[in-house]
Amino acid sequence: MLIKKKDILESLLLNSNIEYHNILPRGRKDNKAGIAWGMIKRDWRLLRFCISNRPNLLIGTSTEIGHVGTILNIPSINVNEDDWDVVPLYSKISYPWSKHILSPRVCNNGKWEGKSIKYEGYHELAYLHPDHFSPSKKVLEKYNIPDEPYFIIRFAKLKAHHDAGMRGISDKLAMKIIDLLQPHGKIYITAERSMGDAFEPYRLNLDPLDIHHIMAFASLYIGDSQTMAAEAGVLGTPFIRFNDFVGRIGYLNELENLYNLGYGILPDEPERLLDTITTLLTMANRHNEFEQRRREMLKEKINFAEFMTWLIERYPESIKKIKSDPDYQYNFR
Repeated sequence: MLIKKKDILESLLLNSNIEYHNILPRGRKDNKAGIAWGMIKRDWRLLRFCISNRPNLLIGTSTEIGHVGTILNIPSINVNEDDWDVVPLYSKISYPWSKHILSPRVCNNGKWEGKSIKYEGYHELAYLHPDHFSPSKKVLEKYNIPDEPYFIIRFAKLKAHHDAGMRGISDKLAMKIIDLLQPHGKIYITAERSMGDAFEPYRLNLDPLDIHHIMAFASLYIGDSQTMAAEAGVLGTPFIRFNDFVGRIGYLNELENLYNLGYGILPDEPERLLDTITTLLTMANRHNEFEQRRREMLKEKINFAEFMTWLIERYPESIKKIKSDPDYQYNFR
C-alpha cells in the first residue's frame, strides 16, 4: 500500500497495524504551486516504485496512478465519489489517463462516463456496512461519554483546492447551535481547524479509529464536512450538512433527498439550520425512524468492500462481466 501524508490517514494505518509506504511524507501546501509540486514528486516516486515492483494493477484516489499507469502500460482504476464538476482540477488531471473510473451510480463523471464503472452504493459502505462494522458502547466508556443523549459538531478545514471560497459553520453560528442543543444533551466537537477558547470545553480528543462508534450512538451530527455527513447517514444518525457544496454532490443529494437520512443547508440559510435542529430535537421516535430509513437504504445498496475486492481479484474479467451484466453487482448486497 502506498500513501501520501493527508489529514489522519497515517495515524489510522499505524493504529491499525497496516503496512504502507509513504511517497509524500511531508505533505504539501494547499495552494496551486504546492499542489503542482506535490503531484510531480508523487508521480516520480510512484514511477520509481512501479519500475522496481511491476504491479499488475494500480487502484486508488490519486492523480498519479493514471499518469504512471499510462507511462508503464499498467491499467489503473481511479476511485472517486465526487461529481467531476465539484473537483474539476482533479478530474482534468487524472481522468484522461485513468483506464477506469469507479464511482457511485449517482456520480456524474462528465465526458469520462464512457470509462466509468458505476456501482449502487457509497464509499462509506466499504467500511461502515453492517457486515463489517458493529458499533460498540465500550468505546463510549473509554472516553467517559455517559449513556445519555449527545450531539457531535464537526468543523472541517475547507482548505483543499476544490474548497476555495467555500463557506461552512462560523464561530458565531456554532455558539447558537450549542445554545440550542445544550438543554437536550452533551455536546462534543471535533475539528480540523483551530477553534476559539469558548469551544475548548466541548472538544473531543480521541483516537480516529473510534469516531464511527461515537457517531453511531449520537443523537445528531451537525457539520460542514462532506464525508462525515455521509458516514453519519449510512450509520442511521441524523445529519445536517452546512456548506456551499449542498445540492452539488450526487451521493449526498441521494442520502438527503431519496433516503431522508440527513439535511443539506446552504450557508445563506442559518435560520433554516436552527429550525431543522429544533425539528429533529422534538421529533417523536427519532431514533427508530432514522434506523428504518437506514434499513431501506441498505436494502438497495451493495456491500462495496466485497464488490471492490471481487473487482480487483478478478480483474480484468470482472470489468468485462460488469459491462456485459451491470446487475451482477447486486450479488454483493
